[in-house]
Amino acid sequence: MRAWVLLSAVLSYLTGVGWQRSALHNKKGFIYGTQGRPVKIYVKLRDDSPILACMDFTRAKKETVDPTYLWIGPDENALTGNERINITNTGKLMVKDFLEPLSGLYTCTLSYKTVKTETQEEKTEKRRYDFMLFAYREPDYSYQMAVRFTTKSCIGKHNDLLFRVLKKILNNLISDLTCHVIESSYKCHFVKIPKHGLMHELFIAFQVNPFASGWKAACNNSIDCEDVTNHNILQARDRIEEFFRSQAHIFYHNFNKTLPAMHFVDHSFQIIRLDSCRPGFGKNEVLHSNCASCCVVCSPGTFSPDVDVTCQTCESARNYGAKSCP
Repeated sequence: MRAWVLLSAVLSYLTGVGWQRSALHNKKGFIYGTQGRPVKIYVKLRDDSPILACMDFTRAKKETVDPTYLWIGPDENALTGNERINITNTGKLMVKDFLEPLSGLYTCTLSYKTVKTETQEEKTEKRRYDFMLFAYREPDYSYQMAVRFTTKSCIGKHNDLLFRVLKKILNNLISDLTCHVIESSYKCHFVKIPKHGLMHELFIAFQVNPFASGWKAACNNSIDCEDVTNHNILQARDRIEEFFRSQAHIFYHNFNKTLPAMHFVDHSFQIIRLDSCRPGFGKNEVLHSNCASCCVVCSPGTFSPDVDVTCQTCESARNYGAKSCP
């Protein structure tokens, strides 16, 4: 039976009727350094980093004689090419399969010569470029929703029955998406309606969450499981929105304007997206303004133990991505 039909039947019975990110890319996809300040770069977990060029954009447009490049990694050791680190003979760096511990400061020193045409006198010049690389994940989405239903009275079992039936219907709508309704509640209020006097209304609130039983299996071993769970929760959101649109339609078009005492209040559906981050990640719009919507790896001195939104201070946390405070 269609969900909106089922709820309509219950109501009648009760009443009796949902990046790599940097501003310094050039057309070839390289990211150039800037002397005097680090360039912040955000690399999605398990993706390859963008290609970092060991020079600034101005220098890249000029002739460079006898260039040499020295890359230093976050552990302050010189980087050499391996299965994860790719360094070209022109000094370009790419980090493959980026993980939390690979976050940190990458420094490149460019050495080159200037030659005076008249005397052939050579002089060695050096320039240093700093790149701050941060692993990030997309946030996990959930949705806080609210609706209102009219009711005959704030006293009686019919309100609780409606609430339980509605919750069951919504869970059935989205169960195949491994989503479920949590933190649901309702309160009954007197509402003064223009031209209608006082009415009783149920203010119902609930959260739709993508981590119902079996959600890990639904990822099908996907490395980036939040892409799967976020896709599912967006579908769940759309189904629930359509369900309440159907409620408005059936009562206004199938009951000849004679509504049951308990019915959905048209235009009362409200929805807000809530973001959370996995352990070891958090949001910081000040520190990471270029990736404000991202869950960025917690920096040393901070940690995140659960699905919170921010990294907490912990002086003893020494590594990127700390999930506890030692």
